Amino acid sequence: MRYLFRPPATDATGLLALPWHQPLEEWDDEHLLDVPQRGISRHVVRFVAVEGRVYALKEIAEPLARHEYALLAQFEAEGLPAVSVLGICVDRPGDQQAILVTRYLEYSMSYRWLFSGPQGERSAEQLLDTMVVLLVRLHLAGIFWGDCSLSNTLFRLDAGTFAAYLVDAETVERYPSLTRGQRAYDVDLARERVGAELLDLQYGGLLPPGIDPLEVAEGLPRRYESLWEEVIREEVFRTDEQRYRVAERLQRLNELGFDVGEVELITAEDGTRLRVDTRVAEPGHNRRELFRLTGLEVQERQAQRLLNDVRAFRAYLEQKTGRPVPESTAGHQWLAEVYQPVVDAIPPELAGRLAPAEVFHEVLEHRWFLSERAGRDVGTTKAARSYFVTELPKTPQELTTPSVIAGRK
Repeated sequence: MRYLFRPPATDATGLLALPWHQPLEEWDDEHLLDVPQRGISRHVVRFVAVEGRVYALKEIAEPLARHEYALLAQFEAEGLPAVSVLGICVDRPGDQQAILVTRYLEYSMSYRWLFSGPQGERSAEQLLDTMVVLLVRLHLAGIFWGDCSLSNTLFRLDAGTFAAYLVDAETVERYPSLTRGQRAYDVDLARERVGAELLDLQYGGLLPPGIDPLEVAEGLPRRYESLWEEVIREEVFRTDEQRYRVAERLQRLNELGFDVGEVELITAEDGTRLRVDTRVAEPGHNRRELFRLTGLEVQERQAQRLLNDVRAFRAYLEQKTGRPVPESTAGHQWLAEVYQPVVDAIPPELAGRLAPAEVFHEVLEHRWFLSERAGRDVGTTKAARSYFVTELPKTPQELTTPSVIAGRK
């Protein structure tokens, strides 16, 4: 057998003791970890926990494994929204298929879990919009998915909304750019697969009432075209409007989750023409800024919410001390005095149900609600205590991220 792993190699050393010579479906339960939030797969997929980290192992033909390994490595290097690949095991005894190893995407959920859960009705439109954003991001990067579906997508909560990640790259092809026909074909495949997946849920009694599978699926191309047009369209405006119109367009793109590589302004008789080179670049502005100030790595909308709280805390410090407070000082002090105490106070039996940054976001929401009801600011500490008693326990236990489950054993 041969193993091919990407740095850091320390991630792989704990995996070497696993029974790679056996077919995955024959592995003993002692090696495996149950993941309730997982989706379904046409391949044999198993999850393992080693030294507090969780990995997904997929048995697949070697050419496909190498193809997916190479692409996922590219995507990670470019910051594209996809799972992180660790390595492959090939040349297994008895002409067995290769095994592709990816790092489990913490706090992620499959569409089956989300749609069949109590929040399914609320999340139907959000999930479709989120998947469309993922597809547009990939198309901008010249990536033809070839099998865009809910089954091949993972979702994570991001400050009350969702972020989507590609989880299966077997059919992916990479080009310098995609033609309109390639994009249309990918979107049409997505429409068909989403419709079939939702019909399957409906047939199994897992789809909440009020969701029409075909109506939802048929709306996908329209949603895609609307977002694509918003992202790539050229604008023409008067020269005296140039300053604020450019800023307005760039802000709109940032709000949609896209970054700008280059701005081109062309002066013509009919006005100034704006062309924007739109690209996908993770982490986004807010994530980078929060990491710079606090060292926290979170998702983009979570970062935006946390940054607002950091700025409010900085203003409080300046008012209290009567002098300017450097943003780096405010960031580190906020982390120690505001954020970390909330995270540390999460009851052990509820840990892992939501990402720490998502918990903090919800505590801030709960603080606003309690303050409105009380007619005064109740403070983060009191809001957190109330949230841990009244709200967090409502989160399904099955949502607990696998690494926390593994740590309790």
